[in-house]
Parts: sequence; C-alpha cells; structure tokens
Amino acid sequence: MESRPLRYFVAVAEELNFARAAERLGISPPPLSRAIRRLETELGVTLFARTTHSVALTPAGTVLLTEARTALDALEAAGRRARRAAATEPRLVLAMKADGDGGLLEALCARYAQEPEALPVTVRLSGWQEQPRLLRLGEADAALIYEPFDHAGLDAETLTTEPRVAALATSHPLAARDRLTLADLDLRPGDLPQYLHEIRSQGHDLAQLLTLVGLGRVVPLLPASVAVRYPRPGVVYRPVLDAPPAVLTIAWPQQSRSTATAALVRAAMSVAEAG
Repeated sequence: MESRPLRYFVAVAEELNFARAAERLGISPPPLSRAIRRLETELGVTLFARTTHSVALTPAGTVLLTEARTALDALEAAGRRARRAAATEPRLVLAMKADGDGGLLEALCARYAQEPEALPVTVRLSGWQEQPRLLRLGEADAALIYEPFDHAGLDAETLTTEPRVAALATSHPLAARDRLTLADLDLRPGDLPQYLHEIRSQGHDLAQLLTLVGLGRVVPLLPASVAVRYPRPGVVYRPVLDAPPAVLTIAWPQQSRSTATAALVRAAMSVAEAG
C-alpha cells in the first residue's frame, strides 16, 4: 500500500467532508473520491458511510485511521532519522523534561561518552509527556520519562523506582505531620494519574512549581529524590506512604537500529544500577 492513499484517507477521516479534505490536500474532490474508492476496493472494506449530507467513519475506517496515522508518522520519522544520520556531524538527541532526569543526567552523559559507539549528545528539553511524540516522529533518539506514558511504538527500560513525597508550603496544616497518606490530600490511588497530569500539564518547570508550592497554591507529589536535590526555603517535603512509586524510564523507538542509541541505553542502565 502506498502512502498517498493513506494521506488522502486521513484527510477525509479528519475533515469528514470530501470538499474540505480536497482543499486541504490541494486537489479537486472527484480524484479524491476515486482514490478513496480504490483504497476501499484494495482493502475489501467500506471506510466511510456516505449520505447526501454527511460522511462518517465505519468501524473499519476508525481502525484504519489509527493505523494510518501511525504508519505515516513512522514514514516521516524514518526520513528525519535518515537525514540526521547523514549530517556532517551526527548527534544523538535525548529528550527530557527539565528536572526530569532523576539526578542521572550528568553521570549518564559521562558514562555514555566512554562507549565506543557514542555520539555527541543534544539534550532536548520538552513539555510534560511530549517525549513519546518526539520519539515517534524521529525528532529524538531516546528519552528520559516518568511513567505513565504512551508506550505505542516504543521500547523502555526502568531506571529508578522511588517513593513519592508531597511538597507543601511550611504554612500548610499538613506540614506539621511527619508522614502523609493520599487520603490526607483528599486523593485515592486511582486519582493519581489525573492529579499528576493536571499539575504537570500547566507547563511549569520545577523551580516555578516549587514557587507555587511556597505560595500555598499547589501540593504536587514528586519523586523523593527531589527533596534531596531541591531544598527550598518555605517548602517542606513529606512522604506519602500509600502513593504509587515514581518510575523513571529510558525509552526509544522500537524500530531503532542505532548502535549509538543502544549504547546510551546501556550507559543509562549502568548508571542507574550503580545508584
């Protein structure tokens, strides 16, 4: 199957209107409609339920939309990786959120530099949960990222598992306690992914987040190593006994055959095991 019919299909599936999809693609509606018919014939399924006034995806079309997006992203990613590999001075791109390395970055880069396959490393700072997308699009070779994240098309190895602590303003009523539970924070274990997402998706780096903590505006749950690495006046850290642990991983594209990326993964695991 060629990529062009898939691109046409995705445009129609996203617009649910042949005229708008044709305008988006820079072609006229009749050849677009014929291309979709040929694709349906090739696959032996109906992708769109068409009426005079509407276009809707069939169950088969819904499945193909997910797969087509993945396939097209993989093609674009392959091109990006090939162009970067052909650069005069190729580099390895490591994606991570600022302060999202669990304190491993410096030691990791030093250990990696000792590998025969090592390339110069560019650290690409990214937003919360942006790393998987960068990996799938070929804009990064590896990423340091905390669970949970979308593993589709990616491999990953766990580097560290550590308890979580609540960061509280010293004036917070719970700051007088030695230890906390999720119930103290009006949370249940199942609430944690959404709770973490709501705080992290605001886009604050750790310094900004701790400033908000000191002002009493947020109470984030953070990896315990943050308490050691980032002591701050006006902020206290308290263990949350029943919170799920913070799991830091190194992730990379499943289809990667890069010896430089493999060497980075080995270095990361070696540094993590050394503690």
